[in-house]
Amino acid sequence: MDYKINVGIVGGAGYTAGELLRILLFHPYANITHIQSSSNDGKPVTSVHKDLIGETDLCFSDIDMQHVDVIFLCMGHGKSKIYVEQTEIPCNVKIIDLSHDFRLKTKDNKFIYGLPELNRPAIKEANYIANPGCFATGIQLALLPLAHAQLLKEDVHIQAITGSTGAGQAPSRTSHFSWRNGNVSVYKAFSHQHLGEIGESLKQLQPDFDKHINFIPIRGNHTRGIFVSAYTQYSGNIESAKKLYREYYKTHPFVHITEENPDLKQVVNTNKAVLYLEVHQGKLMILSCTDNLLKGASGQAVQNMNLLFSLDEFTGLHLKPVVF
Repeated sequence: MDYKINVGIVGGAGYTAGELLRILLFHPYANITHIQSSSNDGKPVTSVHKDLIGETDLCFSDIDMQHVDVIFLCMGHGKSKIYVEQTEIPCNVKIIDLSHDFRLKTKDNKFIYGLPELNRPAIKEANYIANPGCFATGIQLALLPLAHAQLLKEDVHIQAITGSTGAGQAPSRTSHFSWRNGNVSVYKAFSHQHLGEIGESLKQLQPDFDKHINFIPIRGNHTRGIFVSAYTQYSGNIESAKKLYREYYKTHPFVHITEENPDLKQVVNTNKAVLYLEVHQGKLMILSCTDNLLKGASGQAVQNMNLLFSLDEFTGLHLKPVVF
């Protein structure tokens, strides 16, 4: 590739925008031209994203749509749709939205659901991408091979714990350090907003799937990372399960099947998903580990950008896990 992709970021002050900046500043084919934040207009980007001191001299500013190839929308849920409706965006400018606004299918929705492990060919041909939710990504990666093989025959049971960054940067009672530290709690049991996109993806692969997805989300006392534990009925043995998963993900570079019970720190600060399988008394248990801000948000958004512009999916995403 002999040119740079000119990038604009809308909603540039939050966690997902910060992660995009950290990746794209060192992406060999990306050129960040504009970062928009209505509350920080004119200020240096480093006044908000202080870890980038010495890495960039960019300031927050309005986006000149004539000088971008792609825009990332990093605004709160509900705001992306308003922005797209009220902003004149040239037809040649690609959009990657990180909110919930365009993930569900409707007759007027032109956005492609941006889970590469499900929709890679469609993503490559798209102009508009709806980036999946963080919980949805980890859960779908745990279940897609079963749906592809038409093996989701009974209800699916899921618990998943997420770090405090999953709640966004704006302070709230449940993200306050004094409340979150040393604490776990359940929220939105059986009713989390990501269930809709999970159900649509499973039915895309297994149209007759009509069972319940019983999902218990948990707020963890860590900063980042999602650990999913899911199980459902399965008539095969562990060898057949591993073969099924390895075959499904053999061409997807960020998903890894491990032989050892995984730790969340293996994926924090990376775009990886690590899956682990066990079979117990006719049930398949799948553990899925992802970073909610990377594979669950900004890393996956850059992965989608790479696909949109015919780059290798790994470009700019060789990231080192925290580990210690």
